[in-house]
Amino acid sequence: MLRPRIAPHQLIHQHQPLARDDLGVLCWNTQKLTLNPEFRLCLAGLMQRFPTSLLLLQEAKLALHGRWQLEGWSYAVSPNIQTPAHLFGVLTAGQCAFDEVTALLSRTRELRFATHKSLILTRHPLAGGEQLLVANIHAINFVHHGLFHLEMEQLKRELLLHRGPLIVAGDFNVWSRQRRHYLAEFCRATGLQQAVMEDPHHIKHYFRQPLDFIFYRDMRLHSATAINTDMVSDHNPIYARFSV
Repeated sequence: MLRPRIAPHQLIHQHQPLARDDLGVLCWNTQKLTLNPEFRLCLAGLMQRFPTSLLLLQEAKLALHGRWQLEGWSYAVSPNIQTPAHLFGVLTAGQCAFDEVTALLSRTRELRFATHKSLILTRHPLAGGEQLLVANIHAINFVHHGLFHLEMEQLKRELLLHRGPLIVAGDFNVWSRQRRHYLAEFCRATGLQQAVMEDPHHIKHYFRQPLDFIFYRDMRLHSATAINTDMVSDHNPIYARFSV
């Protein structure tokens, strides 16, 4: 496994702002199944049932010399692993303009696998003005809680530079009381609210603690739900609808 040398993107909607009145966010840790035909079929069905403006994937797997299979979408990737044939990381996709893309790696490596975790910050224009900042995160695991805290502090500093609507979503790996405490501190400092899911039992849990979240700021939440996908991945997707 190699430290990633490239961060692929495809930006084909650069004159298209996001609609303010109905903004759907689908977030999913895909367990590296994005090239699997069964997964792709499931994802296409989900996006028909749950209108999706922004798609946030963690543990996405892309063929190094191929194209992302979601035709007609813009996307950007922050990889944390590269092999001779594939890239793995977080991916944010939308049928909208990407004003700015910032791919970041954790400063710390995970002890078990000696790999970094990745996150991606994307900025999208909203119809009528303003800019939405989206943070798609797969938080670091298998390290001391203090190192998890340092990584969240790094993200907090980035987010505090932004004034306006904000979405922070992904797999936060908050399986302990201390990690949940650090996440709550992070949300207070950045003004984030949690999108509380219907059917929360479908959310991936570890030590009886949910791992996947969607947080938001300066937006109106209309609905949020965790979706049972019959274990296509070891995580189920979560979905929220907003207006700005």
